Amino acid sequence: MRDYTTLTAADVTALTDVACSRADELVASAVGTGGAGDWAAVLGPIDQALAVLSTAYGEGAFMARVHPEPAVRDAGQAAEEKLTKWRVDLPFREDLNAAVVAYAATADAAGLDGERRRFLDHLRRDLRRAGHDLSAEQRAELQALRARLVELEVAFQRNIDEYSDGLELTRDDLAGLPATYVEALRPGEAPGTLRVTLDYPEYYPFMDEADRRDLREQLEFRMYNQAREVNTPLLVEALDLRRRIAALLGYPSWAHVSMELKMAGEPAAVRALYGSILDPVRAKARNELDRMEAILAADGQRPPLRTWDWRYYDTRILKTEFAVDPTEVSGYFPLETVLEGMFDLTGEVFGLRYRTVDAGGAWHPDVSVHEIRDAADDRLLAVFAMDLFPRDGKFGHAAAFPLVVARRLADGSREVPFSAIAANFTKPAADRPSLLRHDEVLTLFHEFGHILHMSLSQAELVRFSGADTEWDFVEAPSQIMEHWCWDAGVLGRFARHHATGEPIPTGLVERLVASRDLNIGVKTARQCSFGLLDLALHGEEPAVDLDAVNRRTSAVTGLPFHEGTFFPSGFGHLMGGYDAGYYGYLWAKVYGDDMFSRFEAEGVTSPAVGMAYRREILEPNGARDAIELLRAFLGREPSSAAFLRELGIEEAATRF
Repeated sequence: MRDYTTLTAADVTALTDVACSRADELVASAVGTGGAGDWAAVLGPIDQALAVLSTAYGEGAFMARVHPEPAVRDAGQAAEEKLTKWRVDLPFREDLNAAVVAYAATADAAGLDGERRRFLDHLRRDLRRAGHDLSAEQRAELQALRARLVELEVAFQRNIDEYSDGLELTRDDLAGLPATYVEALRPGEAPGTLRVTLDYPEYYPFMDEADRRDLREQLEFRMYNQAREVNTPLLVEALDLRRRIAALLGYPSWAHVSMELKMAGEPAAVRALYGSILDPVRAKARNELDRMEAILAADGQRPPLRTWDWRYYDTRILKTEFAVDPTEVSGYFPLETVLEGMFDLTGEVFGLRYRTVDAGGAWHPDVSVHEIRDAADDRLLAVFAMDLFPRDGKFGHAAAFPLVVARRLADGSREVPFSAIAANFTKPAADRPSLLRHDEVLTLFHEFGHILHMSLSQAELVRFSGADTEWDFVEAPSQIMEHWCWDAGVLGRFARHHATGEPIPTGLVERLVASRDLNIGVKTARQCSFGLLDLALHGEEPAVDLDAVNRRTSAVTGLPFHEGTFFPSGFGHLMGGYDAGYYGYLWAKVYGDDMFSRFEAEGVTSPAVGMAYRREILEPNGARDAIELLRAFLGREPSSAAFLRELGIEEAATRF
C-alpha cells in the first residue's frame, strides 16, 4: 500500500498523467506490430495497460471517494474521469482495430485458448461496439457521446457524496429512539437541538424507531430529494446520450446495449424474471402492508400506510411478535467482534488466515489494513483496507473497490491484489465501541464477499480479475455471504455483548433468525420497483417522462407515492455502472441462493464445500462465463428453486 498520508492533489494529477502516458506507450507497442506477432507482442501490452490504469485508480482516483481533503477529492474526481475516458476511448482507435483484425487472422491467434482466447474475443466485441463498421463521422459522434457520458456519471456520484441535509430536532422530537442513538447525535445550529442527517447510521434507525410520523415523513422527503436540482439535468442528459448511442450502434435500446455483456443477454430475460415473481410478490406484500396498516390505525394514525411508515411498523412487529429489539441485538455485535467472527468463519470455510497490519500510511485514521494468507502454506494472497465510518465528503453508501488488481506477472509470479471497503456504519462513542445493527452486519458480510472475490482471483489477466465477471453475476458472491448472517449456529459463534462478553442468548438469536422473512414481500417488491425503474428509463421508448416512470414503478411497492420527491436524483446506481443493470441484485440472488443450497445440503460451514466454492467460483473470477462456473460448482444446471422457496412462492423452478 502506498503512503496516502502525504498524497496531495498535485500528486493525484501527476500519477494519473504518468499512468496514461505509460498506457499509451504500451498500446503503441501493440499497434506497432500491425498484428504481425504473437499474443505477448500484440495483445499482452493491452492488458498491461489496463493494469497500469487500475493501479493509478487505486493510488489516486479512488481518493475522490474517501480522502478527507476536498482538494484531493476534487483531483481524484478529475483523475477518475480521465482514466475512465482513456478506457472508453481505447476501442475507438482505428490503428488498434486494424492490428487486432490482422492478428485475429494469424495462426497464432487460431491457436489461442483459455483466457488469451477470451481476451481476443472480448476485445473484438469491444471494437465492434465502438462502431468500427460505422462511418468516420458516426464513430466520432459515438466517441464524443461516450466521453460526455463519463463526465456525467462522475459528476452525478460526486454530487451525491457531497450532498448534506437533515433535520434539527429537540430531544422530545426523538421519542422512540434509544438513548444511545440520541447521545451520538451532533448538536444542531439552533440552541437545544440535535441534528439527524441522511448518513445511514442516523437515517435508518430514525425511520425504524422514531415515533413522530410527521418527522419520519420530513426526513424521507429530504432523502428522496438528494441532489435533485443538480443531478436531475445530468440524468436527463445521460438518458438522451444512451438512447443516441444505442441508435448509432443499431440496438433497440440502451438496455440491449448494456445487457449484451451480461448473463441476461437481453431485456426479455429480465422481464421474464420479473414476470415470474411479481404477481405473487405483490400479493404477499399487500397482505403484509394491510397488517401493518391495521397496527397504524390502532395507533390512532390516519391510513393509508405510507413509505415513511413501513420500516417503523416492520420494527414494531419485530419487537412485539419476535421479541427482537434492534438496539438490544446491536449490543451483541460490536464491530471488532463481528470482524473477528467473519474472519474466523471465512478462514475456516475457505482455507484462509487473516492478519492485521500497520495502517499508518492509510488515507484516514479510521482505516484498518489486513492481509489474507493461504492457511495451507501461509502464502500472502491479498491485502485489503476497511474504511467503515461516515464523515463529510466521503462516499455515502457501502461498496468494495479494487485498488490493485490480481494478475500473473511476466516472471510467472502473481500481483498481490489490494482492495478496500468504504462503508458508513455506526460510529463508536466515548463509552462504547461501534455497535452494528443486524442489517449492518449483513452489509459488512456482503461487501466482504466482493473483497474475497477480488482477493482470491487467480485470473491471468487484469481483464478477467478484480470482480470482472458478468455484471449481473458480480453480486452473487456477496449475496451468498449474507446467508451466514441468518444462521443461528454461525451467529452464536461470535455474537458477544460488548460490555459483559456474554454470548448472545440462544433464544434471542433463534428469534432473530426466525424474523428473516418478516415482510419479505414488501422488501422484495421495493427491490423490484428499483429494478423496474432502471429498466423503464433505459427501455425502448424514444424518451420517457421521468416523473411518470418514477410514480409508475414506485406503485409496485403497494405504497402511495411520496409527493414532491424525485428518488432517481439520488439513485447512484443509475449512473454508477448499474444502468440497465440494477436487476442484477435480484438476478444474482437467484444464483447466490442456489449456490448456498449446496452448503445447506452438505454443511453450512463445510470446508470441503468452501474450498470447492473458492476454486470454482472465486478463483476463476471472469476467466470463464458465469454459467460455466455455476455448473462446475453445483454439478448441475442452476435452478431458482432455493430463491423461490425463500420467497414462499410455489412455482416451477427455472433458470432465468
